[in-house]
Amino acid sequence: WKVSDADTTIYLFGTIHVLRKDFQWRTPAINRAVQRSRELVLEVNDLQDKDETAKTFLKLAISPGLPPVLDRVPADKRAGLQALMEKAGMSGPALNQFESWAVAVTLASGLLKDLDVSPDYGVEKQLQATFAKSKKPVSGLETTELQLGLFDKLPESAQRTFLSSMVDDSVDPAKEFNDMVSAWSKGDDTAIAASFDDEFKRAPELAQSLLYNRNANWTAWIEKRLQKPGTVFVAVGAGHLAGPDSVVALLTKEKLKVERVQ
Repeated sequence: WKVSDADTTIYLFGTIHVLRKDFQWRTPAINRAVQRSRELVLEVNDLQDKDETAKTFLKLAISPGLPPVLDRVPADKRAGLQALMEKAGMSGPALNQFESWAVAVTLASGLLKDLDVSPDYGVEKQLQATFAKSKKPVSGLETTELQLGLFDKLPESAQRTFLSSMVDDSVDPAKEFNDMVSAWSKGDDTAIAASFDDEFKRAPELAQSLLYNRNANWTAWIEKRLQKPGTVFVAVGAGHLAGPDSVVALLTKEKLKVERVQ
């Protein structure tokens, strides 16, 4: 997408954070937008220091006196959660100290190992390398601490719903991932929005905190950035640019000029 006025152009590119090593996603239209842009803006840009990221995660994730992880999901999901923990190579005692959102995030990372995907091959990493090579600045809309803090501030009921959803998603993660990448590759924003709706409709608090509020914040950032001349490439998760409450939809409601690039 492209949002523009007389002297400013902001490209909006919906990303997939993790991909397979050999996945080709660049096109002439994307390359032209990247070449024209003088700076890159990501959701977060402070993930390079993995030790610092781990410290931030542990600072927020660990709380004393938590109930066992298996007690935090409905009885009919406990066997599935146990299997997921074993598949990820994580024991109950190790995870019991984590808040429910942190357990879900940890197990999600474990699922990625079986899919042979990695953030090292994701869109953000590749874009960072391209802009760094051209000595163009890279910044973030959020910090890792702020992003993880959104999970940390969720009510326990929403965190447990999030954890339970990980059990459901683990039934056939390869199919879910492949379907998502297929929709993304085709630019099918309807299918992308539907996949996010399925995930978030289970926990409205999760959707409000992780999707709607952030979309509103980023829309405000884009409106403000339009007041400064230049060309910017903004890359955020594809789900934030698809659907009736997306950044694209919010910008359109503000009567801004938004065009589909590809």
